[in-house]
Amino acid sequence: MVLSPESLALAARTIRVLTVDACDRAGIGHAGLPLGCAELGSVLFGEVLKHDPGDPHWPDRDRFVLSAGHGSMLLYSLLHLSGYDLPEDQLREFRQLGSRTPGHPEVGVTAGVETTTGPLGQGFGNAVGMALAERILSARFGSELVDHRTYVLASDGDLMEGVASEAASLAGHLGLGRLIVFYDDNGITIDGPTSLCFSEDVPARFRAYDWNVQIVEDGHDPDALRAAIASAQTDEEKPHLIVCRTEIGRGSPVAGQAKAHGFGMGSDGAQATRTALDWELDPFEVPGAASTAFQPNAERGRSARSEWEKRKRKAHEDPRTAQLWSELYGRSLPDDLEARMPDFVGSDPMATRKASGLVLNALAESVPGLIGGSADLAGSNNTTLDGVDTIARGSFSGRNLFFGIREHAMGGVANGIALHGGLRPYVATFMVFSDYMRPPIRLASLMEQPVAFVFTHDSIFVGEDGPTHQPVEQLAALRAIPNLETWRPGDAREVAAAWTRALRREDGPVALALTRQNLPALDAEAIESRALRGGYEVVAAAEGEPDLVIVATGSEVQHAVAAARALNSEGRSVRAVSIPCLEVFLAQDAGYRESVLGTAPRLVVEAGVELGLAQVIRPGDRFHGMDGFGTSAPYQVLGEHFGFTTENVLALARELLG
Repeated sequence: MVLSPESLALAARTIRVLTVDACDRAGIGHAGLPLGCAELGSVLFGEVLKHDPGDPHWPDRDRFVLSAGHGSMLLYSLLHLSGYDLPEDQLREFRQLGSRTPGHPEVGVTAGVETTTGPLGQGFGNAVGMALAERILSARFGSELVDHRTYVLASDGDLMEGVASEAASLAGHLGLGRLIVFYDDNGITIDGPTSLCFSEDVPARFRAYDWNVQIVEDGHDPDALRAAIASAQTDEEKPHLIVCRTEIGRGSPVAGQAKAHGFGMGSDGAQATRTALDWELDPFEVPGAASTAFQPNAERGRSARSEWEKRKRKAHEDPRTAQLWSELYGRSLPDDLEARMPDFVGSDPMATRKASGLVLNALAESVPGLIGGSADLAGSNNTTLDGVDTIARGSFSGRNLFFGIREHAMGGVANGIALHGGLRPYVATFMVFSDYMRPPIRLASLMEQPVAFVFTHDSIFVGEDGPTHQPVEQLAALRAIPNLETWRPGDAREVAAAWTRALRREDGPVALALTRQNLPALDAEAIESRALRGGYEVVAAAEGEPDLVIVATGSEVQHAVAAARALNSEGRSVRAVSIPCLEVFLAQDAGYRESVLGTAPRLVVEAGVELGLAQVIRPGDRFHGMDGFGTSAPYQVLGEHFGFTTENVLALARELLG
């Protein structure tokens, strides 16, 4: 269907005025992009997008990602006019406490918002993940059940950010032809014209990424936009970039100027824009013809969903299809998940990265939604699923992903896969390079997405590669992110607990910090179940309440255990505690935490900076960790040099015991 010129023009004017009204009422806002992209938004939501406002979570809907999240009033206006649950009173509350119209779009807050955007480039990366998930799931279920596109609106800022370059390169390599990106090429950033800092040939860059590129010289021309979209929809061999030359802040007194980007309008600016648009209605009043303009396309979406439901019921007559659909889209797990883990009891010394790889492969068959890979470190991260195909251009039935050296995009793509639904993504790199993907880790936590971030080579015991590759502050940095659980297992059985939690958690991501070097198996009962509480007693005090508690994580737990046992054999009373996940432990009730940590002095040992475990360190306790960046040497030598040995832990404990 195609809107009449009059209907489309009225819809675009309505979007502009709603934006003006919202920014004026809030006294702040980014009006420039919504005013500049009103025609594009009207074509997409009024004619193109396959969606049903009555069912925003319909699995086979098209996805629309506003990567330039600062232009949120464009999306809110489009959702409002399309009939989503976003009434006028919510537009009036733009950027106010508790509203469904926050300053940047937030998934889970506003119906119809597919991802949380604002940090530029992240939405672009998410969209690549969504488009990839669509291809993978279509390969499993066929186009009868999975057949949709991902549309993106990106700004100059999005395409300047490195994450978009990484993600675009990967999308081109994989040939994600159902990804269509609109580049709002208005030539303006906050500081002024893009010529101040940006002179590259963006179309040539994307052609080099193996994208199809079209240029719409007048991004306000609906017919030109329609033609470009139609062309993109007919070619699914490559992803598409549609360059739309637009005027930022179109219709306002500052159209085409840098100040239009974050133009909060003000009452004078708002009135001047209304006058220029020949608008005499009250603020937030929508003309009847505009309120119904997008309804035919919404009705088309409802019909498409109804037909899809029929196809789904037919397909689910095959019990294998029904079961697989339930397992993937329902994110169901075997009731006996823990029993399917490898039996690590009494195992030989083993690196926790190796244990992680064994867990992944043991669960691959029973958790078919598991999909992921590494940033060019699969052999080191132990993330490859054995006997499973690699995902490649034109071949999406596999489960192993190779991201190349693109950590930032890898995180954004993983978030997009999780947001799409139907798959359980995990991604991996060295712990020190978690810094390269911190923005998507933070956003996964904010969006409550169940992504597993696997980080190996978790400490100075990387060894000879030296301080550039030896993480010391990364544990503390990850623990600082709200809603992220950071697990640092002390042996293979704690790894099994960490993966159990990673798979069962639905309201946020999990980071696993794993060793390069072998660790001995901890000799204690029911480690897997006790570790799931985040912290537990590994060695009991010789008698009664302990005189000292030695607390450790990861590779240092072995030394806490050995030291405690040695001291107990000497007639002391010392407890050893492992805290594989500080966040989970601190979430336990006070009684449990006190039963584990006790009231005695504590010796806290971790091969990282003190900030990481500061919440379990009190005045008078002793912390032994790192206050520098490490150095290059074999890991055994580093243990001696920095005092991460049983002998040194014993010496420190004896000092505390007097």
